[in-house]
Amino acid sequence: MVATTLPLRADLSIDYDAFADHVRGLVDAGCDGVVPNGSLGEYQVLTAEERAEVVRVAVEAVGGDRVMPGVAAYGSAEACRWTEQAARAGAEAVMLLPPNAYRADEAEVHAHYADVASVGLPVVAYNNPFDTRVDLAPELLAKLHADGHIVGVKEFSGDTRRAYRLAELAPGLDLLAGADDVLLELAVAGAKGWIGGFLNVLPHSCIELYRAAVAGDLPRARELYDVLHPLLRWDTRTEFVQAIKLSMDVVGKPGGPCRPPRRPLNAETRESVRLATERAVAAGLS
Repeated sequence: MVATTLPLRADLSIDYDAFADHVRGLVDAGCDGVVPNGSLGEYQVLTAEERAEVVRVAVEAVGGDRVMPGVAAYGSAEACRWTEQAARAGAEAVMLLPPNAYRADEAEVHAHYADVASVGLPVVAYNNPFDTRVDLAPELLAKLHADGHIVGVKEFSGDTRRAYRLAELAPGLDLLAGADDVLLELAVAGAKGWIGGFLNVLPHSCIELYRAAVAGDLPRARELYDVLHPLLRWDTRTEFVQAIKLSMDVVGKPGGPCRPPRRPLNAETRESVRLATERAVAAGLS
């Protein structure tokens, strides 16, 4: 699945038509679905009306069974409201960060997921301890799964050892690779899926990489991974939104600007991203 970017015009308004075309193009390329309103979709700087419209547009473009909106919020009540909005729009699952207003303790995290799960849609947890300062450790994830609050986890910690611990503690919990630059390692460790960022840029080659990795075709997976990795590592850097959007611009897709406080990349970083993208394209990736 693709953590989708959001095309913005020069005046920083949302180009919903371009977004719908982009979402349809990703599914036509073979992606299983999209995850709008995540960090890559700049949900933090959208108005409530914009955030709701993004979900409606995605569902209309590709169908609710292919849309898993991010419903992160400062509080549980707000996250529940976004989950209810996703359900009304026709989405069939949601992705949820822990409470992100402060570093919640384990009991608060558990209650947060219980509250959102009570809305009735399947919930995929999102473990991003760098941004939330809350670490969804394997033991906590196993408890959330055992209590029926989550069906999967987007794992972004970068610690590939967690895949094996999760398989021991919660074998029924779907592990989804969440950081592009450890996709191969997590696929080998048994990940059931990938919520990727650079799928926005080179969907065909990223899909081929994922399918080769889960099928055990390591020679082909390594061949693709070696070419893609200079790009994939940007997914875990602070400038990941700007980098992925710039890479999209290079290949002729609707990247465009970001809303503040994100600023344009400096010249050195832009050149690094541009060169890595052009090398991947020159190698035949698409």
